[in-house]
Amino acid sequence: MFFNIFSGFILGVVQGITEFLPISSSGHLIIVRDVLGLAVQNSLLFDVLLHLATALAIIIYFRKDILEILSFKKSQRVLLLSIVLGTIPAVIVGILFEDSISTVLRSPIVVVYSLCAGSALFFFAEWKAKQEKKLEVSRGIGVGLFQVLALIPGFSRSGATISGGLIFGLTREEAARFSFLLGIPIMLGAGLLEIINSFEIIKSGGLSIDMFVGGLTAFIVGLFVIHFLLRFLRNHSLSVFAWYRIVLAMLLVMFVV
Repeated sequence: MFFNIFSGFILGVVQGITEFLPISSSGHLIIVRDVLGLAVQNSLLFDVLLHLATALAIIIYFRKDILEILSFKKSQRVLLLSIVLGTIPAVIVGILFEDSISTVLRSPIVVVYSLCAGSALFFFAEWKAKQEKKLEVSRGIGVGLFQVLALIPGFSRSGATISGGLIFGLTREEAARFSFLLGIPIMLGAGLLEIINSFEIIKSGGLSIDMFVGGLTAFIVGLFVIHFLLRFLRNHSLSVFAWYRIVLAMLLVMFVV
């Protein structure tokens, strides 16, 4: 029991940090489990609850922005359409390749390749970045296409979409803000769908104490990390995260894969 609670806490911390920093939460969850041998009940459902917890952290942190968007004011129309239309590509790809994403791609070797590919994207985004354009629906859809990459463990949803925002000319702060808001529908949708699919497990008592500990930890840590990243990106680039991912990929090749 204690080991399960400890595992839930550690994985919650990992999720809270890595969901928002552009270093891949799914990739780190896979790595930490393999390296430390952490075990929780029903790991896939556990991961879903962690993602729901961090989605809730986004909702709480950006509650004022969300209320403004849902007011359907004319000034918020571009942002609303950008989020709605930008979500569609990841939804389509996620549905079509759901089985492969949840099975074949959940391995350390996939994470290694994704970490390196993501770093290359970060460097390209920093080289391409102009930071002189405002969000438009077409740019929102473009960033949504980058969100598809996040379906691959190790790529990082925030990293892919922030990079997409920079490539399309958004400022660092605007790219990060849109990245967080864009992630809400896909994170909530995927989580709720998995809960529906796992309803029988939940009904039979499948929601264990380690899931509650992990979810609460991910939520609290996530709030702090969102605040940190928004402030960090005002004056810093994605390069430090790109180099971290490269070093991590090298360590995985040497000691895990």
